[in-house]
Amino acid sequence: MHARFLLLRLMYSAMIVALTPLLLLYLLLRSRKDPAYRQRFAERFAFKLPAASAQNGIVLHTVSVGEFNAAKPLIKKLLLRYPQLPLTITCTTPTASAAIAKLQAEQRELGKKVEHCYLPFDYPVLMRRWLKWMQPQLLLILETELWPNLLANCKALAIPTLVVNARLSARSAKGYRRFSALTRPMLQHISQILTQDKNSARRFQALGAQQVSVAGNIKFELDVPESSTHLAQSLKPVLQGRMVWVAGSTHAGEDELLIQAYQQLKVQSPELLLVLVPRHPERFDIVAQLLQQQHVRFIRRSKGQLPDASTEVWLGDSMGELLSWYQLADFVFIGGSLIERGGHNPLEAMAFGKAVLSGPYVFNFQLVFALLRQQQAYFQVATVAELASTVTKLVQQPELAAEAGTKGLKLYQQQQGAVARIMAQAQALVPLADVSIINNGKAIAWFDPAFYPQFELQYFQPEFWQQQGLVTGQSKGRNTVWFIRQPNGKEAVLRHYYRGGLVGKLNKDKFWPEPVAQSRAMAEFSLLWQMRQWGLPVPRPCAALYQKHSFGYSADILIERISGTTDLAHLLQQRALTGTEWQQLGALIARFHQHNVYHSDLNCHNILLDNQGQFWLIDFDKCAIRSCADFPQQSWKLQNLQRLLRSLNKEKQQLPVFHWQQDQFAALELGYQQAASHTIQSKN
Repeated sequence: MHARFLLLRLMYSAMIVALTPLLLLYLLLRSRKDPAYRQRFAERFAFKLPAASAQNGIVLHTVSVGEFNAAKPLIKKLLLRYPQLPLTITCTTPTASAAIAKLQAEQRELGKKVEHCYLPFDYPVLMRRWLKWMQPQLLLILETELWPNLLANCKALAIPTLVVNARLSARSAKGYRRFSALTRPMLQHISQILTQDKNSARRFQALGAQQVSVAGNIKFELDVPESSTHLAQSLKPVLQGRMVWVAGSTHAGEDELLIQAYQQLKVQSPELLLVLVPRHPERFDIVAQLLQQQHVRFIRRSKGQLPDASTEVWLGDSMGELLSWYQLADFVFIGGSLIERGGHNPLEAMAFGKAVLSGPYVFNFQLVFALLRQQQAYFQVATVAELASTVTKLVQQPELAAEAGTKGLKLYQQQQGAVARIMAQAQALVPLADVSIINNGKAIAWFDPAFYPQFELQYFQPEFWQQQGLVTGQSKGRNTVWFIRQPNGKEAVLRHYYRGGLVGKLNKDKFWPEPVAQSRAMAEFSLLWQMRQWGLPVPRPCAALYQKHSFGYSADILIERISGTTDLAHLLQQRALTGTEWQQLGALIARFHQHNVYHSDLNCHNILLDNQGQFWLIDFDKCAIRSCADFPQQSWKLQNLQRLLRSLNKEKQQLPVFHWQQDQFAALELGYQQAASHTIQSKN
C-alpha cells in the first residue's frame, strides 16, 4: 500500500508539473479582470520565502476570503493564546490576500504581528522547501483544502496538521473514493480532523482517516468588526421609511432573476429598496450595465452615492461591506442558490437576526439550511414568481420576517462552541507554545522561561559552569555528562550528543542537516515537554541547542536533575523490589504506552526510583510518540517490555549480587495489564 501511494503521488506530482503551462494561463486569464492574479508569482512557486520572523510559529491556511472571514474568531484566539509565536495566514486568492493585509494593519496597531503569504502550489520539491524554511509548530487547514504533497511533507517533517471546520459531502466523498490509493494514506497523514457535523465525520472515517471528531462550525461564531457596525450605523438614517431587501453574494444568471422579481414588486411596494451585492468584484460593472439596460433607477456604493426616495436598487459594489448591508436589512436573500452554485453562507444573516430567503440549491450549506427548515426559520423559493410572492408577504407582514429572524438567531446561538473545541485540540498539538527561542543565525536555542527567566547560550558550555564553581559532578560513561547547580539553586544535567558505532569514530558529534524541530536535542526536548504536560514522570527539559556548522549540526541539552533517586540497576544491587513495586512499575510503563510513547532504550539504567517511592523514566534520546497508522501498537509495546526484560537478565548474569529473578517479571506484567484494561474500560 505504501509503495503504491508513493507511485501515485509521483504520478500526481508529474501531472502537476506537466500542467504548469495551463496553470499559468489560468492565472493570466484571471488577471484580465483582476491584475493581482499575475503578481507575486515568486510566492506561489516558493521562490520567494516568507520573512525569517514567520518561522517556528503557527500557519493557518484559509484558501479564499470566505474562509478567512470565518476564521477571524479563531485567529483572535490564536493570537491571545500564543502571543510569543508568529502566526502566518496563507491563502490562494488576491481578495483573501487583501483582507489578510487589512487584518495585519489592524493587529500592528495592537502591537501584535501577523505574517502573510500565498501558500505555494503543491509541487513536491517546492512545498518541502517552503515547509523546511517555515518549520511551523502546527499547520491549521480550514475546511477541506487537502493537498497530497503538502500533507506528505508535513508528515515527513514531523509537523502536526489540524484540519478544522471540515465538511465532506457525499458527492465529494465519492470522488475521494475513486482515488483511494492516493487519498487514504493522505488522510492518514493528518494529525486530527475536526468536522462541522457527524455525517462529514463518518465519511472521513470511511475513507480511512483515523483521527476524526466533530467540533461544529466556526461560522456560527461570527466576528463582526467595529468598522462594519459603524458603517451600518452611519448609513441607517438615509434608509428611514424604506424596507430594505439585501441580496448578498449573487452570481451571473441570478442577478437577472432578482432584478426581474424586483420589477414586479416595485409597483405595489415602492418603499422596497433592493441592495444588490455581487459575489465577485469583476462583475460589479457588468451588473451596473444590467441595471442600466433594465431601466432601473440605481446608485453605486463605490461612487459614494446615497439613496433618495426614487432609488430602486443600491448596488453594493464595494469589498468587505456585506456584514454592514446585512445589519441594515429587513430580510436577506442568500446568493448562489437560484442557480446550481450551491448557495452561500446564511449564518451571517442569522447572526443579526435577519429572515433568510434562498433558492433551492443550498448543498454547500446543507446542514445549516436543514436546521433552519426544521425550525421553520427560512423561506425557500424556486422561481421568480415565488420570490416576488414571498417578498410581498414579508413587506406586508413584517412580523413574519421578525419571527423567522428570531428563530434563526436562536439556532445560531445554540450551535456555538466550535472555536473552543478547536483551540483545545490545537493546544494538544502545540506543546511548545510557552517555550522561548534564541536564534542568532548560527545557533538556535529553545529554553523554558519559567526555569530560566534569563538565558544565555554559554549555559551549554561546561567551561562556563566550571569557572563559576557550579559543576557538582559528572558521569563518565561512554561520554561525559555534567551535573550543574543552576542560578535558581536547582541542579541540571548538561549532555552533548555524540555519534555512536563506526561512524562515531570518524565523526564524533556532527549530524546530517535536518529541520531544527527534528534534530536530536529539540526532538528530545519537545518529547519531554509533551510528556510533562500529560503528567508523566520524566525530567523537566530546561534548554536545547541546535548549533549550525558548515555541513550539519551539533546538539546539546539541559535537563533538570531529579533529586533523591537511584536507578533500577543500582537499586537491585542493594535490595529486591516488592511485588507491589513491580506492579507499580508495570502500571507506569502502561501509562507511557497509552500515550504511544516509545522508549527506544527501555532498560534498568533508565528507570529511577525516588525517596517517595515514585518511579521515573529518563534518557529519551531517539525516542518518539508513535503513530497508530505507522506502527502496530501491540508489537512495539511488547518489544519495549522484552527490551527491559533482557536488560534485567543481562545485569543478573554480569553482577555478583543482583536481587532479580525472572519470575518477578510476572508482577510487572500484571501491573501493566491491569492499568491497560482500566484505561480501556474508562474509554468505554
